[in-house]
Amino acid sequence: MQLSTTPYEERLTAPRSWWFVSFLVGVSFALILLPFGTLPMLGGLVGGTAAAAVVASSYGSVRIRVVGDSLIAGEAKIPVAALGEAEVLDPEEARAWRTYKADNRAFLLLRAYIPTALRVEVTDPQDPTPYLYLSTREPERLAEALRAARETAA
Repeated sequence: MQLSTTPYEERLTAPRSWWFVSFLVGVSFALILLPFGTLPMLGGLVGGTAAAAVVASSYGSVRIRVVGDSLIAGEAKIPVAALGEAEVLDPEEARAWRTYKADNRAFLLLRAYIPTALRVEVTDPQDPTPYLYLSTREPERLAEALRAARETAA
């Protein structure tokens, strides 16, 4: 396996509004604990905000990378030799592939707050997965990185 510099890396971070919602969760905990006094209220504010922020951060920490001859999407690691053509999906087409066009055998790295995606065919006959659906903010760049990695591996 040839390792080169990473031609593509993206972290699917949660949107800024989720951090505000994390603060609102803390405010909710503070209001619940208000009858018990000032210290429990402050503890609820800090603890609730921190817990919600950890959840938002972990959900938004998933990465998509093309390293050497592999695509790493979340926990999945797929050799680019097992992948076929990549199709860039605009927001409407991405929504269609998330809903009524979806195949329940497909691998979905789905983040609903990212409107665009890349659909990549799986060509390995031993793999029952028909395609990968990858939410990405830069689908053209990811498709090009996969194309370049496939050419390098060949």
